[in-house]
Amino acid sequence: MKTQDLISYIEDGRLKDKLLDIYLDESLIAYQTERYIKAIKSYEDTFKSTPGYNDDVCIINAPGRTEICGNHTDHQHGHVLTASINLDTIAVVAKKDDKINIKSEGYNNMISFSPDDTAINKTEHGSSLAMVKGVLAGAKMNGYEIGGFDAYITSDVLNGSGLSSSASFETVIGTIISSLYNEDKIDPMTIALIGQYAENIYFGKPCGLMDQMACSFGKLSHIDFKVPGTPKVETLELDLDAAGYSLCITDTKGNHADLTSEYAAVTKEMKAVAEEFRKAVLVNVPESKVIESIPALREKLGDRAVLRALHFYEENKRVIRQVDALKNNDFATFLKIIKESGNSSYKFLQNVYTNQDVQHQGISLALCISETILGEDGGVCRVHGGGFAGTIQAFVRNDKVEEYKKALNDIFGEGACVVLKIRKYGGMKIDI
Repeated sequence: MKTQDLISYIEDGRLKDKLLDIYLDESLIAYQTERYIKAIKSYEDTFKSTPGYNDDVCIINAPGRTEICGNHTDHQHGHVLTASINLDTIAVVAKKDDKINIKSEGYNNMISFSPDDTAINKTEHGSSLAMVKGVLAGAKMNGYEIGGFDAYITSDVLNGSGLSSSASFETVIGTIISSLYNEDKIDPMTIALIGQYAENIYFGKPCGLMDQMACSFGKLSHIDFKVPGTPKVETLELDLDAAGYSLCITDTKGNHADLTSEYAAVTKEMKAVAEEFRKAVLVNVPESKVIESIPALREKLGDRAVLRALHFYEENKRVIRQVDALKNNDFATFLKIIKESGNSSYKFLQNVYTNQDVQHQGISLALCISETILGEDGGVCRVHGGGFAGTIQAFVRNDKVEEYKKALNDIFGEGACVVLKIRKYGGMKIDI
């Protein structure tokens, strides 16, 4: 649709039902309406004076994600329970014959390159350019068509917050390629695998596949990563409103940007334990074998590697127990396991703060305040996502939500604590 026609369409309220279906919160509709219109106008302002300007645009979006259970289990081919959320990345995009131009809100520089230029360049590691090139290279490697486009992108998935802004961005780029050049036929699994490939090989971060899967598939998903490249996905239901609880995420304002080595060490140490048994990942090593070998493992690899391996095994079991609890409508057990997961992450996985900077422990402080406010029956909390900095997750009884939000916002700043919904959709083109 032409940009001006699309703006009129949204201003007339004809996108309202779709926005409510996506974001699941009536109070967000005015904000999202304004956000979408602003993004379209920003696309016009960015590209209208460029050669070959195309005002026939579409809107692509992809959610962030929240990890419910399965903290650092995916890279060992374990089980994860994850969900997409109603914070997302949106792109206003149109085809362009011979160039890719991407302007992201809040960034001065534009990404600009030929779709023929997808070679790995180590000097680009850690950049958005590397991610985009990696997604295009991954799509092409999987036999899909690629090509040029202009895109204006804006995201309310906070960068460095542990809500997977990078996976959301990768999913948007993959969905753009699917929509513009492949008749929307690149399936969510492939888009997730391409996103992981881009992040591992081009961006240079040794992440697992959980983030990309959650952003690409949407909903609440139980993922079993045991078979490399072909994870099993099971969609589940979780009606928090019926249970009387809300999902709260608090951004402690610690940034993940300089913590790649910390994340990499978790994977490296778990793999080192597996390699002692001539296996690549822990899922292929019986827990009993590790326990029997603790004295030798401690001497060779150190205590932290052993603790992280033991966390993996118990966390893997917790995911399966939690899935069973959801299927049995046993919300009390669901909450109990969330608390167990958080305790294990803090004590055994040890990803709540970084030893590089012990003076800054925002996640630890947020967890402490949360437990004080929630008490025994007001809810549960845990570190969220990769850890070391960023966010905590809490399931808060509805009558405690306002008190909880105020306390966390007083410490970490207004808007730090947000109430989220589990969204139905992964990466998608918005039908007009």
